[in-house]
Amino acid sequence: MSAITLLGPAEIRALAERAGVRPTKTLGQNFVLDAGTVRKIVRQADVVAGERVVEVGPGLGSLTLGLLEAGADVVAVEIDPVLARLLPQTVAAHVPGLTVADADESRLAGLSDADESRPADLADTAPHPAPSRTVVLRDAEGRARLTVVTQDALTVTALPGPPPTALVANLPYNVSVPVLLTFLERFDSLERGLVMVQAEVADRLAAPPGSRTYGIPSAKVAWYASARRTATVGRAVFWPAPHVDSALVRLDRREPPAATVSRQDVFAVVDAAFAQRRKMLRSALAGVAGSSAAAEQAVRAAGLDPQVRGEQVDVVGFARIAEALGAARPATPGPGTVAP
Repeated sequence: MSAITLLGPAEIRALAERAGVRPTKTLGQNFVLDAGTVRKIVRQADVVAGERVVEVGPGLGSLTLGLLEAGADVVAVEIDPVLARLLPQTVAAHVPGLTVADADESRLAGLSDADESRPADLADTAPHPAPSRTVVLRDAEGRARLTVVTQDALTVTALPGPPPTALVANLPYNVSVPVLLTFLERFDSLERGLVMVQAEVADRLAAPPGSRTYGIPSAKVAWYASARRTATVGRAVFWPAPHVDSALVRLDRREPPAATVSRQDVFAVVDAAFAQRRKMLRSALAGVAGSSAAAEQAVRAAGLDPQVRGEQVDVVGFARIAEALGAARPATPGPGTVAP
């Protein structure tokens, strides 16, 4: 295969202009202009040839091309129907030998020009639901190199083709944490991830217990994976330039804490512990426990001091508290039984 050319600043702006695309704050869009940054993301994600990689919010295709250059097969999830229509065209023009081979015609049927348009004032309105459709680009051997799914990433429950093993994305700033948690939850095939988010969010995702930035995102991500901030990304590599710096976060999947309760039960404890950050656990968990006394008993049963705050407890500690709360609740009588 001939060399793949990555997008530069002039070409990105020209693509956007021809398509009538204006980056919107509502959709959290800031397009990467710098090929060096793209290659850094791909390199730090340890992408290997033939790997199935999911990308959320591909935009104009800068990172998509970098992933294809590394030999990955990409599943791109894009909420904006105009960008989703433009991406296969851009990739086909920059990756020799790829052609649009498959399209979900049942989903394409009935789409009007209005469905595919992007209102000029979208930046000032709530996001419109995108029509769900799938387009596949294949190489000469029939291998699916790019699959574009037009859908809100927060509603995706399944992806076409083999399960992805990596998530690599410049995540939309305004929904970065919900999207990350959604994909970690729904796609247990993901072995690792490399995401670009706001620097402040990166600190929260990678924060250890006891640190100033440790909170709900830190504890919930820790359920699925270890997280570490790997690099800071300056504002000048984006269009439009954001008002804050960005950073890369590497995630490596690990087994969740061993627990006799569900993840939802543990996350309910995490949410309660940080709802009023300065409260001690015996007070913060009173709502989920039923009373302060019950909360204190559960925290003690978990081997923790009920006077500690949520910011001092790791995800294993939260799992133990959830187990203690579950053990303290009376069992729900089943059919045909009489409650004592």
